[in-house]
Amino acid sequence: MPAETGRLLIINGPNLNLLGTREPGVYGTATLADVEETCRTAASAHGFAVELIQSNHEGELVDAVQGAVGSAEAPGADGIVINPAAYTHTSVALHDALTAVARPTVEVHLSNVHAREEFRRHSYISPAADAVIAGAGITGYRLAIELLAERLGG
Repeated sequence: MPAETGRLLIINGPNLNLLGTREPGVYGTATLADVEETCRTAASAHGFAVELIQSNHEGELVDAVQGAVGSAEAPGADGIVINPAAYTHTSVALHDALTAVARPTVEVHLSNVHAREEFRRHSYISPAADAVIAGAGITGYRLAIELLAERLGG
């Protein structure tokens, strides 16, 4: 396992705390803890530490994105993996925050949003992301981390 050379911010939006019990036919049976372990393992394999955040509140997610810049008190993030969940389809604020921090970003969705209801096919986040992974279940998080590691040299 390589030494930690950078940090990744993993953001999960509303209702993802219910993974494992919420519509398992759509989202699978993996829990948020499973997602977090997948992220820790994948990031560690590439020498990255991770900060994991889940919130049902849009403002908290915006604050987390803005925190990717870092400060004297807290380190920033080199890249972002975000599953904005329902905020995908509604949040100009998250789009603007991602654009403002200018970090490599991968948008992840557990389900194939393009095969679902029409309203789920539009993302305010995608234009601010470098890549989008949808429909791969929790494997999508590992793929997102591998892509960021490749682009960041980890």
